[in-house]
Amino acid sequence: MSFQPLGNRVLIKREAQVNTTASGIIIPDSAKEKPLEGKVVAVGKEAIEAGLSEGDTVVFPKYGGTEITIAGIEYLIMSSDDILGVIK
Repeated sequence: MSFQPLGNRVLIKREAQVNTTASGIIIPDSAKEKPLEGKVVAVGKEAIEAGLSEGDTVVFPKYGGTEITIAGIEYLIMSSDDILGVIK
């Protein structure tokens, strides 16, 4: 993939969501919400200065960013300012 975000933008791939509850109940696709965390795939220059780098796992708001598809894979692109935190 060759995609370079501009400015303070970050390209994120959402993490897979667990399909069962702790008690073993299977959650159907229609009842699932999209995960609110993901892996940073590409980073703009200003986002690097803000402390983000490729491979970071980040948490973002439910309605943040713009969904895009590159080579058949869904990604989320958003401003580094919209990212709530980095999971370490």
